[in-house]
Amino acid sequence: MNWLLVVAGAAVGAPLRYLLDRAVQTRTVGPDGSDALFPWGTFVVNATACLVLGSLAGAALAGAASSRLQLLLGAGLCGALSTYSTFSYETLRLAERGRGFLAAANVVMSVLVGLGAVHLGSQVARQLLG
Repeated sequence: MNWLLVVAGAAVGAPLRYLLDRAVQTRTVGPDGSDALFPWGTFVVNATACLVLGSLAGAALAGAASSRLQLLLGAGLCGALSTYSTFSYETLRLAERGRGFLAAANVVMSVLVGLGAVHLGSQVARQLLG
């Protein structure tokens, strides 16, 4: 029955990803109403998922997160909230449109911010729960 926990988390994570992405994208449109030059929606969604997953990992290390909670929030919620495929697609589109610098910046910033968010979440959770 563990798979039901993953499904339940994903049922929340997928719509949350869509809503958060849309909320960010509507605030980052160009002055003429065009799409933003940088895929901020996906960037924020993935950074948020990293922060949540890092917090969950820190809670697990502190003994405060059960394996069921890890399935629900880690595999389910964070798995559906984060989106490597959209990140890859948007990076490719930037490069194809001649925006190589922005494509490279998206890769570097996504990796660095993602790692930083995981670390921050883990450290905060361990401090609070440890």
